[in-house]
Amino acid sequence: MADMQMPQPEIPPTESAEPAGTARIAGLVLAAGAGTRYGLPKALVRDSAGRSWLRNAVDVLTASGCSPVIVVLGARGAEAAALLEAGENGPSASVLVVQAADWADGLSASLRAGLRCALAQPGVETIAIIPVDVPDLNAATVSRVIGARVIGTRMIGAITASTLRQARFAGKPGHPVVIGRAHWAALIETAAGDTGAGAYLRAHEVEAVECGDLSSGRDVDTAPAR
Repeated sequence: MADMQMPQPEIPPTESAEPAGTARIAGLVLAAGAGTRYGLPKALVRDSAGRSWLRNAVDVLTASGCSPVIVVLGARGAEAAALLEAGENGPSASVLVVQAADWADGLSASLRAGLRCALAQPGVETIAIIPVDVPDLNAATVSRVIGARVIGTRMIGAITASTLRQARFAGKPGHPVVIGRAHWAALIETAAGDTGAGAYLRAHEVEAVECGDLSSGRDVDTAPAR
């Protein structure tokens, strides 16, 4: 049976216990695609040990301190959402599921849906974005990209509303991408097709954070041979 796409409802803000003026970083999992090359939506894929890629992505962002974690679903979205309900710990109150009715328009549609949800969250000034199909991404990688630290004699500062920061793996750009709130409206307006935030990042100065020692950063497009 074909998926029924319903109009996306207005997204309510989550309640926040953070003190006024405290900036938070949200997480965003882009998991709406049909996974044509893979053979099924990647939001439904499990690894060889039976672990859901979708739940793993949510857990990685949560373990890195991101809250809330926004999950954008589309193709077979009801089935994917059920994976977030299942499991020994059940659903997390800090996870917001958004069904993108226009997911077939490409990755940019999912990005726009996620950023619109993020705009409704009080106190959130930055967002760490990952796709669902980077199964070896870990919390250490995300934490390095969002954290303040010293490299040589240079301090890499804490993230702010103007941040544009991206993980690199042996010099190659990957995820997470961390984008401050000051950029969200422009991205919602300009993101198009299946490139997500790529064009916007190429047109602006992005702070690169090498993470190749922590994970591969490899996205998985095709299913392993049987």
